[in-house]
Amino acid sequence: MNNKPPTVKLRALLSQPNILIVPACFDALSARLVERAGFSATFMSGFGVSATRLGAPDTGLISYGEIVNQGRDICAAVSIPVMGDGDTGYGNVLNVKRTVQGYAVAGFAAVMIEDQVWPKRCGHTKGKQVVDRTEAFARIRAAVDAREAGADILIIARTDARATHGLAEAIERAQRFVELGADINFVEAPQSIEEMHAYCEAVSGVKMANMLEGGKTPFLAPAQLQAIGYGMVAYPLTLLNRAIHAMQHALETLGTEHHPEPLLSFEDIKEIVGFNDYYAEEKRYTESD
Repeated sequence: MNNKPPTVKLRALLSQPNILIVPACFDALSARLVERAGFSATFMSGFGVSATRLGAPDTGLISYGEIVNQGRDICAAVSIPVMGDGDTGYGNVLNVKRTVQGYAVAGFAAVMIEDQVWPKRCGHTKGKQVVDRTEAFARIRAAVDAREAGADILIIARTDARATHGLAEAIERAQRFVELGADINFVEAPQSIEEMHAYCEAVSGVKMANMLEGGKTPFLAPAQLQAIGYGMVAYPLTLLNRAIHAMQHALETLGTEHHPEPLLSFEDIKEIVGFNDYYAEEKRYTESD
């Protein structure tokens, strides 16, 4: 299965009866840790990339070039399928096409395109606005057209209309995204279990849940989400949250008599980042015949 294209791997995972659990990554190392932990897929978080690459909030500051470059490194570091945040497509519908094509070339299995106004906002923060239906649908049509024209990638269609226009509008947009050919649909930030049920009952296709610790959506276990009707669940900030917390704790005690004990040995760290694989490959070319 490792030699199959990322899209083939992802489609196979989505066709399985159990919900697909997807921890989000933000760089090549975090993606590799997701794979080493035994997860079948990962998702490149736009919030996480903006935070770690720029040290800036997810408010549209990061460019297409910066994020697709980060994604290329992430996809190259792992064999599991990687899904990626494509924001609004970084411009008009022709930019959406270019974004979809670029993500496919970078190695992504899927790209998420949303209906926010640019500059976009993180889905669980204030200040969100969405474009009208005509533009929202045109973006997904353009993304699907790029896929149909040869970009080997799945389309995740996201709407943030729940926050601005209410759940009914978000549901109608999501169902239209499915009709337009989106492979996965995603209503961001439903605010109750009842809303989650209403969305899943009204919209066909594969539905994605977003479990953000402290966010607007009830934080449910995968089995509960599957029972509601979701086919995939992403955890966008769990790894970034834990990484920041661990680094802050280490910095607070660094250089004191309470110097933090290493959680991993140096040998473990070298193995995780690939030294052993590197040495083994190097040996093939340095040993005499």
